[in-house]
Amino acid sequence: MARIIGTSTDSEQRTQCLKGKDEYNNFSEDLGSLLSNTIVHGDVMEVLKSVPDESFHLTFTSPPYYNARPYSTFENYETYLSFLEDFFRVLHSKTKEGRFFVLNTSPVIEARLSRQHASKRYPIPFDLHPRIQKHGWEYIDDIIWVKPEYSAKNRVGGFAQHRKPLGYKPNIVTEYLFVYRKQTDKLIDWNIRSYPKDVVDRSKVREDYETTNVWHINPTHNKHHPAVFPEELCKRVIRYYSMVGDLVFDPFGGSGVLARMASVEGRSFFLTERNGDYFQYMKNTLERKLFEDVNFQTLSEFESRVISGE
Repeated sequence: MARIIGTSTDSEQRTQCLKGKDEYNNFSEDLGSLLSNTIVHGDVMEVLKSVPDESFHLTFTSPPYYNARPYSTFENYETYLSFLEDFFRVLHSKTKEGRFFVLNTSPVIEARLSRQHASKRYPIPFDLHPRIQKHGWEYIDDIIWVKPEYSAKNRVGGFAQHRKPLGYKPNIVTEYLFVYRKQTDKLIDWNIRSYPKDVVDRSKVREDYETTNVWHINPTHNKHHPAVFPEELCKRVIRYYSMVGDLVFDPFGGSGVLARMASVEGRSFFLTERNGDYFQYMKNTLERKLFEDVNFQTLSEFESRVISGE
């Protein structure tokens, strides 16, 4: 059983974070003004061409699931893996030395065409892992996100009826968070010492924290997006793998939950989103929910802003 240990409330932690964000003098103010609290409508690979190297302190994302959602259609599985590998390669150069990349994904099932065909399950996290490592990412941890069984698709129903060996298929209640660090010879203490003491103090996790790599978190549903990050999931990743004032990146912004939680936790955010409907949804909702103004930009507007430096 996972253990939760804590010493203060969420509201106290939030107050500390926001206070720290107000007083934190970012080490790259010019960069912060260009990327901070910005959401760009465009393909992530095109957007990253205009992002300076070593910009992000933390990336947390759930990439499109291979042909499992209406917005994710790839010609074949290898095309899907190659697209993500290209992203991992570029992300490495855009990430600060020794900082973290947390990837949320899981195997997906390609439905069978008919009763005469078999379904196929793709082990996405395990196929992506070697492709991530070869581009300079050090594997740190795997976290298992456990969801209640009622939220899972019923795969075991047939077996429950016939009970015949060989036909067992369990209900899938887990997803993975693979934690990577940009390879460096420097220890984590080096990253921590790069911050002023007051920033480190305000970033300390003073509320309840998870003691194991098994996280029991209920999923979130949203009629505007079929795969939404739970706020609790984002909150833990942000608190455990970044400091107050850091820049947090989600290349597949979706409904914008990471932006909202980054703001609550005293961090800045940078998101990209290719889908126009999801971008508009974020534009309609986030400005009402966040503590600061959000820069919503098209790709061309963002490119112009980077060139002008304003």
